[in-house]
Amino acid sequence: MSFFSSLRFPSRKQKESNNNSNNSSNSNLPSLGTFYKQQTSSNSSILQQKQKQQQLQQQQQLQQQQQLQLQQQQRERELQQQQALQQQQALQQQQALQQQQALQQQQALQQQQQQQALQQQQQKQHQLQQKRSRMYLNQQASSSKTSVKSKSQMTSMSQQNIAQEPPQSPPTLEAMFLSEPFVSTSLVKGSFKTIVKLPKYVDLKEWVALNVFEFYTNLSQFHSVIQEYITPEQYPTMNAGRDVDYLWLDANNKNIILPANQYIDLALSWINNKINDRNLFPTSNGIAFANNFPRDVQRIMIQMFRIIAHIYYHHFDKIVHLSLEAHWNSFFAHFISFINEYRIIDKRELLPLTNLIEAFEKQGRIIS
Repeated sequence: MSFFSSLRFPSRKQKESNNNSNNSSNSNLPSLGTFYKQQTSSNSSILQQKQKQQQLQQQQQLQQQQQLQLQQQQRERELQQQQALQQQQALQQQQALQQQQALQQQQALQQQQQQQALQQQQQKQHQLQQKRSRMYLNQQASSSKTSVKSKSQMTSMSQQNIAQEPPQSPPTLEAMFLSEPFVSTSLVKGSFKTIVKLPKYVDLKEWVALNVFEFYTNLSQFHSVIQEYITPEQYPTMNAGRDVDYLWLDANNKNIILPANQYIDLALSWINNKINDRNLFPTSNGIAFANNFPRDVQRIMIQMFRIIAHIYYHHFDKIVHLSLEAHWNSFFAHFISFINEYRIIDKRELLPLTNLIEAFEKQGRIIS
């Protein structure tokens, strides 16, 4: 049997069935064009995504740059504001320094003017005092009892007694403070009766202590104004006129003669010590006044009256020159009204200024 005879060729039906099976199998596989289309579309979508990402990154970078620019601009504005503030502060400091310098110059100029005015005032006071001294000396000479004597008798008597007579005090100013318009000058119209009256619900001793303290304060202020004119050469004794001399009681209970300035300083120091004594002038609640309080108040008021009388008799012209006569008269009227209201000082102590007190009573400023 030959080789070819052993071979079997497929029949026609088998060929058709084989062709159909091949076609069906081929139809299930994707074609080459479809594959390339799908691959291209996927690549383009990836590319678009990358482009979008790049755009987002660019936008973010742009926003960051803009933010940095804004921050830089804001820093520049803050720096400019800070510089402007520093310049303003420097200008204010410069202006303040200029104002301070101008104020210092003005103060120096005012001090110079005050010194010049003080010098002029002292010169005027000296001239006024000399003029008034001559005037009062002439009045004394004309009103003295020895004016009827002849010139030769007066000369011989003065030569005989010149070594025996003590140095005389300066002339007084009684005629001045009792004359118009000075005697009527006052700050307060009417009397001090309602001012010195004890208020309701106030203890009498506390009310007296308060007023004594205020009288002392005011008197010290008036004294400080004329203190420089009370010299031991001009006022070798403490007096209130020609016939009233005040003696100081020393530590040994001896009456001694002191110059007016020393007497007043000692009196004011003694009053200050009394007022600052917390046992005599208590400042806390619940502490009673000492038994010797009325006696010490009386002594304090007597010493203050003596200083007031001395100022009236010897320094009232300085008070007038400083335009303080209204304040001084009102202070004295208040002082006497308080004394009369509570009967603190005996009327014999007030004799040196009795004429002035009576004048104030006629005016209605003092009601006894």
